[in-house]
Amino acid sequence: MNGYVVTLLTLGPALLAEGLLARYEVLAYGAGWRAPVTALPHAVPYARGAAADAPPGAYLVYLDGIGKRRARDSRDGGELVKKLLCGAPELRVLGQVQPYSPLATPLVERPVWARLRRHAGLLLFLHNVMQIFVAADHRYRPLYNQAVGSQIAAQLQLAGYEPGSGVPVVLLSYSGGAQVATGAVGPLRTLLGTSPLLIMLGGFHNGANDLTHAAHLHRLTSASDRVERVGSWIFPQRRRLWWTGGWNKAVRAGKITVHALDPATHVGPRSYISPTALLPDGTSHLDRTAALVIALVRQHCRATARHGDPATNL
Repeated sequence: MNGYVVTLLTLGPALLAEGLLARYEVLAYGAGWRAPVTALPHAVPYARGAAADAPPGAYLVYLDGIGKRRARDSRDGGELVKKLLCGAPELRVLGQVQPYSPLATPLVERPVWARLRRHAGLLLFLHNVMQIFVAADHRYRPLYNQAVGSQIAAQLQLAGYEPGSGVPVVLLSYSGGAQVATGAVGPLRTLLGTSPLLIMLGGFHNGANDLTHAAHLHRLTSASDRVERVGSWIFPQRRRLWWTGGWNKAVRAGKITVHALDPATHVGPRSYISPTALLPDGTSHLDRTAALVIALVRQHCRATARHGDPATNL
């Protein structure tokens, strides 16, 4: 009991400070006090999959959930990325983007958190949760979108993407990564001249971002996903009555397609990306999700080959 109290007294002030300073990064970015990080840690490639000596079928940027704390993939997200790389070798996949850091600084590389992470456990997830709400706040959302959208554009170019090339860009997001993915649409069109395809897995987002310049949005969801339902309840822009919001405009424009992945849950042993939860036919939830993502990406690539990138046809 005493050890628990000591831990609480040690971590409590740090977590309170993190909550109060959650806006610091986006304000530091806007004021130009600190430059976003572009270099990656040793042995972390700018992209995996298709070789860099020719344009890939598409560039896929994976925006992880709140477990993202380093340039490398989180445990579960890494399993999904491995499946995508194995099943679609024509893709060039980026997993290093930091959705919850406008300055592109991994949480584990910050001195204070580096000392605390061995004892904080799940409490460290609160940092990324707080960043989701900063990204959704109307006062900071435009700047946050520009910061992380620019981070994605920079990493794509370092991975070999040529602006205006017409090679498809796909933003695959899980959970809170959806808030960042929807916000990155505008900056990516401006900076790279592309209209990205969005694939949202259990997306937790406020529905306020403008999706006009998205090629399309595929919403992968489940009736058993309570976290996604909470997001659609707490954010008024996700409700049908908020007809001027970006999400509802996209719905009316036919830009959103829903794919049911029942009975998957948001997290846990029956999640969308669980390798052990099995469907009646013996397919794992992870295999089903990866197969659907690959099918949607290839469908988009074929459409782009026929009609071109929507951004270049305006």
